[in-house]
Amino acid sequence: MKKLFVLAIALCGSLLSLKAAAKAEPVDYVNPLVGSQSKHSLSTGNTYPAIAMPWGMNFWMPQTGKMGDGWAYTYDADKIRGFKQTHQSSPWINDYGQFSLMPITGKVVFDQDKRASWFSHKAEIAKPNYYRVYLADHDVVTEIAPTERAAMFRFTFPETDNSYVIVDAFDRGSYIKIIPEENKIIGYTTRNSGDVSDNFKNYFVVVFDKPFTYKATVGDSEIRKGETEAREDHTGAIIGFSTRRGEQVHARVASSFISPEQAEQNLKELGGRSFDQIADAGRKTWNEVLGRIQVNDDNVDKLRTFYSCLYRSVLFPRSFYEVDANGNVMHYSPYNGEVLSGYMFTDTGFWDTFCCLFPFLNLVYPSMNVKMQEGLANTYKESGFLPEWASPGHRGCMVGNNSASVVADAYLKGLRGYDIETLWEAVVHGANAVHPIVSSTGRLGYDYYNKLGYVPYDVKINESAARTLEYAYDNWAIYKLGKALGKPESEIAIFAKHAMNYKNLFDAETKLMRGRNEDGTF
Repeated sequence: MKKLFVLAIALCGSLLSLKAAAKAEPVDYVNPLVGSQSKHSLSTGNTYPAIAMPWGMNFWMPQTGKMGDGWAYTYDADKIRGFKQTHQSSPWINDYGQFSLMPITGKVVFDQDKRASWFSHKAEIAKPNYYRVYLADHDVVTEIAPTERAAMFRFTFPETDNSYVIVDAFDRGSYIKIIPEENKIIGYTTRNSGDVSDNFKNYFVVVFDKPFTYKATVGDSEIRKGETEAREDHTGAIIGFSTRRGEQVHARVASSFISPEQAEQNLKELGGRSFDQIADAGRKTWNEVLGRIQVNDDNVDKLRTFYSCLYRSVLFPRSFYEVDANGNVMHYSPYNGEVLSGYMFTDTGFWDTFCCLFPFLNLVYPSMNVKMQEGLANTYKESGFLPEWASPGHRGCMVGNNSASVVADAYLKGLRGYDIETLWEAVVHGANAVHPIVSSTGRLGYDYYNKLGYVPYDVKINESAARTLEYAYDNWAIYKLGKALGKPESEIAIFAKHAMNYKNLFDAETKLMRGRNEDGTF
């Protein structure tokens, strides 16, 4: 009888597992931790678990690395320093506009090493729409559910009179203010790694659902109990309360690159919904986006690989626009510092994405790429150039003029409804100019290329052969776009001619493409 009972339990368990597997949806196959077992000396992906919405403006992540470390989350780490709002597109490009929250118990501390807590992956759940981890040193469970520009945190505390949440506004110039009567913390961070205007700020607002019994600000490592405002190189805030065992404290968080008022507006994305409702809504959104491609395979590992990669493919380029109280699409321009109407996207390098990601978006998510093309037109109008690597402004990274390919491919695949004439002007300009400060934007060596038919090896322009080959392809893309737009042959023939410049690097002796000196010798 005992054996039959055990067998019955086993069969029930198997049936439940099969039922659960049958109900699996695309987001269930996504593992955001894939690729995070990396370090500076060896990459296995250089990723981090982005808790975010598709193309969201703000991502959230557990932070294991120190402040400013591009490898902000690594799988082999065993301590978490905070939960960071991040806009990092890669560790090489690093982050901007970041700040973090960290729950602690016991002694009041702020230092990122002293507040850090041991954690185990066995007590960690990471999904695009939901994150949960147990912080062993503080006996606190932290959960995150994101929207495009906001998020809700749920902290489950132990029974203690010494429960706290730290808000770290990071260094390089930040501001923070505690408003106890509203259970609120506001502030801004200016930390960035990219080319931005002097007035760049990420304004944030954090609202708790429990009154504070403790408050302190932090200025350059000094904890100032009872003070409510700080503006220094590195600021933060610490608020606290007494909690019952298992008591849940919620924090509603949002930010804006436009203004403090817009940060409050972005907070309304959460509405009056509960934490679980926000997580469920995020799950639905992810299933809609990932479900655009349906894969049937009995091999669950292949499904996990596919949908985890698809998840990564729809994170970037990042939406850098916001919606005001009247429903108007607005953006802060990292190029000129103004707040302007229309779409803006950032955090992508076309050298990495022109031949795969953007053609994929054109085929599978064309309505999103229409917005992205409009954003490219705005970038040109605001900076004089299309981006080649943006995060959030023009960044000096990689070679080529592949924005031309991104623009041409969208139009040739049938996308319409955006300012293609401005983009035509932009690709022509970019083929015959170089950004005065960021030399990887436009075409470094364009004058040599247009005159000699290649960028010479001996004129102190690095990657000369790669540039020549990239420019040739980009010229072909411009020519094809011009043909599709009905531009006169007298205007576009030069691009067809220069598209053949790749031949100038072929070395018949080695049967390879090689850099050529200015005098024509290899």
